[in-house]
Amino acid sequence: MKLFDVYPRFPVNIVKGKGNYVWDDKGQKYLDFYGGHAVISIGHSHPHYIERIENQLEQIGFYSNSVEMPIQDELAQKLGEISGYENYHLFLVNSGAEAIENAIKLASFGNDRKKVIAFEDAFHGRTSAAVQLTDNPRIIAPLNRGIEVVRIPLNDEEALIEAMDEDVAAVIVEGIQGIGGMEEPTAEFLKEIQNQCKQHGSTFILDEIQSGYGRTGEFFAHQYHPGIRPDLITVAKGMGNGFPVGGVLIAPHFEASYGLLGTTFGGNQLACAASLAVLEVYQKENILEKVKKNGELLINQLKEIPSVLRVRGRGLMIALDFEHPIQELRQKLMKEHYIFTGSAKDARTMRLLPPLTIGSSEITQFITTFAKATEQKS
Repeated sequence: MKLFDVYPRFPVNIVKGKGNYVWDDKGQKYLDFYGGHAVISIGHSHPHYIERIENQLEQIGFYSNSVEMPIQDELAQKLGEISGYENYHLFLVNSGAEAIENAIKLASFGNDRKKVIAFEDAFHGRTSAAVQLTDNPRIIAPLNRGIEVVRIPLNDEEALIEAMDEDVAAVIVEGIQGIGGMEEPTAEFLKEIQNQCKQHGSTFILDEIQSGYGRTGEFFAHQYHPGIRPDLITVAKGMGNGFPVGGVLIAPHFEASYGLLGTTFGGNQLACAASLAVLEVYQKENILEKVKKNGELLINQLKEIPSVLRVRGRGLMIALDFEHPIQELRQKLMKEHYIFTGSAKDARTMRLLPPLTIGSSEITQFITTFAKATEQKS
């Protein structure tokens, strides 16, 4: 049997990670400025992370949600405390797409509707409902086209007001668009979404799968805008530092009932141990403050590079626009300078999503090398 070939991969076999670096099977060291799609939050192989998982594995690695699991309650309490959503509830799943599926389902259960407003250039996942909300017709199979999706431009208040009616189950928006290239909803637009949802009895869903968990310097990107309080928040990516885990933060007005939602692997003991390790490191090492400081340093230095047309983002969620497609530049950075970077929907946009633990030395290394590589390219 062969693998189903759906991933365009770099020709490199990564076998080791430590901190903000990874190594291939030939011993070559790489600076990781992509974090495996924004997943690595506390750095590769963080000692506390390893210890937490090892200790849990020595006790029990898995049992299903048919028994009590105090570690889930511990995680929910810690997440509520750090995120500022203490009075919300947590439903644990395995991935970002699964978090979106359950958020959409909860919205529809809550108001008995099936129309969803989503935005141009949005990415919400590849599973049945999530892929319909994603602005990429190429990955939507005919079988997926079951819910009514109204797609409008981001930050277009007139289009939002016109699209809203009593049939809208939910409006879903990313805290900052990831694949879309770090385009950000304005504070005014988020307030209008919130107002329209309240007015029409619709559910306000904030997709913080990539933009959340401290990547922007606030725990959630929408927390840069006071007064925004969504009904549902989806999380994943940096939540487990690589361990498959996701979740939905659920406002108190949603009523739970047995069998309403469910998952076999979601919230298992190892996933909770990994997630708790991440939050404990955030607290102990003041990760959010470091992200703000180092993100500002990195963004300011990127703006000084002549070949970069535009820099967008917050914290360590950054997009760079170039005049030409970036594929060749990314290959050059990886093969010649041993730095991993990411791409976006626009072929001319590069994404930088390093571990949240990078410091000034890694930023200096990146900027020095990146400036040389872009000079050579131009």
